[in-house]
Amino acid sequence: MTIGFRILPRARTVSADLVRAFAALPVANVSDSMNRMTAAGPRLTRMHRDGVLAGPALTVKSRPGDNLMLHKAIDMAQPGDVIVVDAGGDLTNSLMGELMLAHAVRRGVAGFVLNGAIRDADAFREVNLPVFAAGVTHRGPYKDGPGEINVPIAIDGMVIEPGDLVLGDADGVLSVPFDAADAVLAATQAKQEAEAKQMAAIEAGTNDRAWVDAALKRLGCELPVEG
Repeated sequence: MTIGFRILPRARTVSADLVRAFAALPVANVSDSMNRMTAAGPRLTRMHRDGVLAGPALTVKSRPGDNLMLHKAIDMAQPGDVIVVDAGGDLTNSLMGELMLAHAVRRGVAGFVLNGAIRDADAFREVNLPVFAAGVTHRGPYKDGPGEINVPIAIDGMVIEPGDLVLGDADGVLSVPFDAADAVLAATQAKQEAEAKQMAAIEAGTNDRAWVDAALKRLGCELPVEG
């Protein structure tokens, strides 16, 4: 085993049905259903115009500024995969640009999460494939390795294992562990239903706000004396 320079098989991936179900849900509500404990951090921002990212993770760990393993991951990707790259968050050199983006679209890649930089930013907005990255720089990458494919990686404390579900929308990026996906989906769908009822009550002017004062009293806040 060559730790640091290896390509492993991916043993499992979330199902297409789960991907479709989660794609219809806001990332914020999925996050709430995971107790708000998981996030890839605010540095990862949307490089495309609009649209939702959803798919199983094909993970890459690379040396900062080097994209050899990212090239290989695009060649390996199955249609619908989300390629997630931990390149240390370094923004000195870009990890990919317009040509690699075009190749990824041709391969059917669903999108990218890059803990690193892109270049050719206008092309990313025009093509509009879901891509989240930590920044933009015109300086190109190296192609010397080392790196790893299909190993567990972490971005800002969020662990992503090969085959986990990766989601992204205007609020950011989230990974849902393979083994927890069904339970998180059920919890998020229940939250969606509760929020729909609350929104209807707000619009009707019947929303109960008594919980605010109750919370303040419980926490010992001094409130004005009524009357």
